[in-house]
Amino acid sequence: MKIATRTGRSAGLWSDRLGAPATRALQVLILLALAACVVFAMMRLKLLVIPLLIAVILAAALAPVVRYLKRHGWPPLLATWTTLLGALGLLSLIIWLVGREFRDEWPLLVEEAGRGLDELERFATEGPIPISEAQLEQARQAATQALTSDAVQAGAVRGATAAIEAVAGLFLGLVVLFFLLKDGRKIYSFLLTPLQPYTRQRALRIGDRSVDVLGGYVRGTAIIAFVDAFFIGLALVILGVPLALPLAIVVFLGAFIPLIGAVLAGVLAALVALVTNGPVTALIVVAVIIGVNQLEGDLLAPVIMGRVLALHPLAVLLALTAGTILAGFVGALLAVPIAAVSWAAIKEWVATSPSHEVVVAEAEPPPDEG
Repeated sequence: MKIATRTGRSAGLWSDRLGAPATRALQVLILLALAACVVFAMMRLKLLVIPLLIAVILAAALAPVVRYLKRHGWPPLLATWTTLLGALGLLSLIIWLVGREFRDEWPLLVEEAGRGLDELERFATEGPIPISEAQLEQARQAATQALTSDAVQAGAVRGATAAIEAVAGLFLGLVVLFFLLKDGRKIYSFLLTPLQPYTRQRALRIGDRSVDVLGGYVRGTAIIAFVDAFFIGLALVILGVPLALPLAIVVFLGAFIPLIGAVLAGVLAALVALVTNGPVTALIVVAVIIGVNQLEGDLLAPVIMGRVLALHPLAVLLALTAGTILAGFVGALLAVPIAAVSWAAIKEWVATSPSHEVVVAEAEPPPDEG
């Protein structure tokens, strides 16, 4: 009798008015703890996780090329190697063009930058709020001490270590990308083998939908980034701004970071124009950047990315902030596609659930027998 009473009292604690919310809160806390453990493990294994995620994103973007070659009779191995080497060749060509542009125009840029800094210093000493030579000298000494401090040297050591890790991650990512292009669906099907047949079919549909969303996001972002880089780069060439091609490529790469990437790249282009060509040219560059951003926000993004990136701008901002806090620049680059794929997977999982299918079937009108 005592055991039964205690059991009844214990059951009553979880079945009264506070019991159900408490149970739900405990479930949420367990899920949050599990998510925190997963994030912590991913941060500890970032040398493995980051190349894997980048390889998955690139594989989703390049998979249509491999499928196209296979449909036209190419052997799978040859189609994979052709796609991979073609992408690497295009990347190498871009790097060579940027390097040649820097080599040719870097001396001019240094000279113009020095002249611009001299003018800025003269404006600071003779402008409406004059600054004395002693204050400028103190600022120079503070900057020199900051650049030669132990923290900067330690940062240089960490930077060298990060460079070595980046090279290792690059080779790992290339290997993973090759196998994903060649046997991506086979690998995913193998991972789903322990699941029940119905659940496995749902997971396969979710995987297909996620690949479509991810590939569409990368290709759509690349189209928008190319348009931004083309018009801004064309304006820089017409205005005679040095390093127009590298700056256009920076704009192209910056567009892959939503909301802020293209803006920061445009600010860099405007600063180069200000230092080398003066304030009038810089203002023209700023006007071009604003016009291109308006074109992107009002026309290109809704048309190209509207159905692919079904995320509210607030969700994009939150995902971008979380990714930047957790993994810095790489997190900012990967946060939005991961959020888009996660949301697409959740919607597909709900849409393929038996209860949802029953509700949809009951909501459909009966066929017209007349």
